[in-house]
Amino acid sequence: MFVMSLEPESGKSLVSLGMAEALSARVERVGYFRPVVRDLPDGDPMIGLMRSRYQLAQSYEESYGVTTDETRSAGTPAEVDSLVARVMAKFHSLAAKCDVILVEGTDFTGASAAFEFDLNARLATNLAAPVVLVLRGHGHRADQVAGAAKAALGALQDHDATCAAMVINRVDPGQSEAIAALVSDLRIPVWQLPEDPRMAHPTVRQIAQMLDAEILVGNDDTLGQDVSGVKVAAMTIPNLLEHLYEGILLITAGDRSDVIVSATLTQHSDSSGRVSAVLLTGGVRPDQSVLDLLGTLPGPPMPLLLTGQDTYTTAAAVADLRPVTSASDARRIALSLGLFENHVDGNELATALDVAESTAITPLMFEHRLLAQARSDKQRIVLPEGNDDRVLLAAERILQRDVCDLVILDPDGGLAERASRLGVSLTGAEIINPASSELRPGFADKLYEIRKSKGMSREIANDAVTSVSMFGTLLVDHGEVDGMVSGAAHTTADTIRPALQVIRTSPGVSVVSSVFFMSLHDRVLVYGDCAVNPDPNASQLADIAISSARTAAAFDIPPRVAMLSYSTGASGSGGDVEKVREATALVHERAPELLVEGPIQYDAAVDLSVAASKLPDSDVAGRATVFVFPDLNTGNNTYKAVQRSAGAIAIGPILQGLRKPVNDLSRGCLVTDIVNTVAITAIQAQQLADSR
Repeated sequence: MFVMSLEPESGKSLVSLGMAEALSARVERVGYFRPVVRDLPDGDPMIGLMRSRYQLAQSYEESYGVTTDETRSAGTPAEVDSLVARVMAKFHSLAAKCDVILVEGTDFTGASAAFEFDLNARLATNLAAPVVLVLRGHGHRADQVAGAAKAALGALQDHDATCAAMVINRVDPGQSEAIAALVSDLRIPVWQLPEDPRMAHPTVRQIAQMLDAEILVGNDDTLGQDVSGVKVAAMTIPNLLEHLYEGILLITAGDRSDVIVSATLTQHSDSSGRVSAVLLTGGVRPDQSVLDLLGTLPGPPMPLLLTGQDTYTTAAAVADLRPVTSASDARRIALSLGLFENHVDGNELATALDVAESTAITPLMFEHRLLAQARSDKQRIVLPEGNDDRVLLAAERILQRDVCDLVILDPDGGLAERASRLGVSLTGAEIINPASSELRPGFADKLYEIRKSKGMSREIANDAVTSVSMFGTLLVDHGEVDGMVSGAAHTTADTIRPALQVIRTSPGVSVVSSVFFMSLHDRVLVYGDCAVNPDPNASQLADIAISSARTAAAFDIPPRVAMLSYSTGASGSGGDVEKVREATALVHERAPELLVEGPIQYDAAVDLSVAASKLPDSDVAGRATVFVFPDLNTGNNTYKAVQRSAGAIAIGPILQGLRKPVNDLSRGCLVTDIVNTVAITAIQAQQLADSR
C-alpha cells in the first residue's frame, strides 16, 4: 500500500506510523519501503524508526529505491523510466520476504510538486498498490481542502492508480464539519486528524542533535521533553522571569550563570513557567562550581546544552527546525499513534486495503491487540505509585493512546512538580492524595470492619488506609475504579496482601495465583504459576490450571492445558508425579469442558513429533497453550530460561483468582511493561463486567 501526499508538512509520516501500527497487529511480516530518500548523514529517520520499532527483517539499503539527487538528474522520459525501473527492482527484492509492504512516498522537498506527485502516482500504479492519500488541513480553507482532494483523486485515476482511503491531517476543529460535508460524496473512507500543537514541538534531544551540541546535563527522560518555544535570554533576571512560559528553551551565552541557575530553579517553582532546557552558545562552558551546584538539586536534571555557534546563528537554526519523530522518541510516537488510533478506524482501513489477518501472533501483534482490546471498552485503573517517574511516563503514554481512564495516587503531594520536571502531561487523569481524600473516613471504617477480628483498631485503620497499596485496593473494592496496577516501587507482598484482605478470592477459587504471557516469535503461551505459590497442593494446582485457562481464553488464546511433570502419562511415579496426576483429575472434575493433559513433560506438550510417540491420541500434547508448573521453583526458572534463551517477551506476572483485578509489577519494570500491564488489567475488568 502506498501513502502519498500533495505537499510538504502534511503529516504523512504520522499516517505511515499509524498504518504500520495497525498492520503489525494483523500481519506477521511487515515491510517498509521509501522509493525516494534524501541522502542524509544519519540516514532517513522514518526508515530508522520503522526498522527499530517494528523489528523489520530488512537492511537500510533494502528499505529505499533511489536518492533525491538521482531524481533531480532525471531530466528525460527515458531517464525517468530507468529511475522507476530501479525502484521497482529494489521493491520486488524486498517484497519476496514480506506479507505486506507499506510504501511511503516522497517528502516534496526536492523537485517540483507536480513532478513528485506524478512520480508517486506512477510508482503506485506500477506496484499495483492501493493509495492512502494524505492532505493537509492546516493553512487551507475547507473548500480548498475538498477541491484538492477531488483534484488528486482525478489525477490518480488518470494514472490508473486506485485511491483506497484518504486522511486529512492537521485539521482546525472549527473546520471539521465543513470539510466533512464537502467530501461526503467521495466513495472512499475519509478520516480527519485534528491539529495538535504538540506535534510541531521539537524535543530537547532533537535540538541537541541538529546543532551537534554537547549535552552537559540531562538524561533520557528530560532530553525527551518538548520545546514549546524559544527565547534569547539577553535581559536581566527580573525582566526575563516575566517572559517565561511552560516548556520554553532559553538561548544564552555560557558565562551567564545567573540565567542557568534561575532557569533550573523554575523546575521547582509554581510561579514561573518551567524552562525545558538552556542552550549555551559561543563554546563557553559554565564554571564547574555552577554545574556542581546544579547536581545537588533534587529531581530530574534540567538539560544544559553547549554549542560553539554564536547566539544569532543558533537562534536562527532552532527557529528553522522541523520536528522529526525518531526511534528513540517514545513520547512523540505515543502521541502520534494516539491521534491516529482515536480518529481512524483501523478495521475499516484494513478492509479498504484488503489486508487479511495472520494466524501467527508475534510479540508486537500481541501487544497491539492488548491496547486495542483495552481501548474498545475503556475501564478506570488506579496507579498507586505516583511518586515513581516510570509510572508517570507510562501514564502519559496510556492517556495519549486513550487506553483507559486513570486515577493516580499522590501520597506526598509532589506529583505535579515531578510531572512538570519530567515534562509529562497527565491531562485527563484524576489525582488523589490518600491522606486528604474525602474517601479516607469511609475507607477507614470499611477496613476496620474487615480487620477488627484480627485486632485492628479504628485508629490503626485510619492510618493504614493512607498506604497507597491499601488505598488503591479499597478504591477497587469500593467500585471507584475497575482495577489496580502496582509494584514498581513496592514488593509483591505489598500489592497482594491488601488485595487478599479486602478484595479476596473469587467464589470457588482457593488460591490467588499468577501467569506470564510468554510471547514467542509466532505465538503466545501462558505459564502459571511462576510468581506466587511456592508449593501448591493438588487442589490448589487444579485451581491454578482452571484460572490460567480462563485467563488465556480472556485474551483470545485457545486454552489447551498441560499439567507439567518429569514424566508423561503413566510412565513415571513418585510423590511429585502423583500430585500432578491428582490435580489433573480434579481439573476434569471441576471444569470438564477444558482440554487438559497431565502429567506431561514439556517436550511432549509442545512438539508434535514427541507427542505422537508418547501420547498419540491426546488433544493437548504437541499443541498446548497453557503450561501449569508443579511448583514455583520449576515455573520461575523455566519462564526465565525461555525468556533469556529463546528471546521471548515475558509479560507479567498477571494475578488471577481475585474478585476484582489487581496486578503486580516487577520493581525493575520498564515504562512499556507498565503500559502493557495496565491494558491487561483493563481487559480483566472488561471480562468481569461481562460475566456479571
